Amino acid sequence: MIEYFEQITQEEQDMLTEVIQTLLRQTYLLERRYDRRTGRMQYVKEYRTCSKHLEFLREYFAIAGITLKENAHMGVIYIQGGQVWAEKLSRLATIYLLVLKLIYDEQMASVSSSSHIVTTLGAINGKAGEFGVLKSLPSVTEMRRTIALLKKYQMIEPLEALEEIKEETRIIIYPCINAVLMGDEIRKLLATFGEEDNLGDETAIQSAFEDLSE
Repeated sequence: MIEYFEQITQEEQDMLTEVIQTLLRQTYLLERRYDRRTGRMQYVKEYRTCSKHLEFLREYFAIAGITLKENAHMGVIYIQGGQVWAEKLSRLATIYLLVLKLIYDEQMASVSSSSHIVTTLGAINGKAGEFGVLKSLPSVTEMRRTIALLKKYQMIEPLEALEEIKEETRIIIYPCINAVLMGDEIRKLLATFGEEDNLGDETAIQSAFEDLSE
């Protein structure tokens, strides 16, 4: 494995190091991301690097008991095992993440032929309201902070500047939502949020995410 790494160019070594650090930080890589400047989905160089050296990276992560998987159809490469979410989530961020997964699955099951889905902030809040997990509409500041966090981890991409965020704001849901949350237990988890006010406050609910992604 070390021999393989030493045989590639310095530029490729640097790219591989960046790919490994990104996977350990956020657990997945997207094949394409939205570029607001061009208004199009653009290919991500880190994904190409990872795909090119996939077998090497699988052996590398296997040493730490981590599995590297690729879903070429969805355009996602992700790791499982170990800590799958490094940053603790607020209650609202956790609720939004669960709701985003539901919206993603519902639209993918209908007529979508794309690996990414577009929704609105209003639709997210409305879906959360259906489950009774929001007592009232969050403040603009709280929503902006939450959207910024999910954008940081490439879960979503708002199509407007965060300073202009409103209910009508369109939001891309990336397919990597499946690398964090999988399975039919999400509705049950949301129902639990509605029943117990103390769940999710500054907690990662990491064990729940890990159970769903197995």
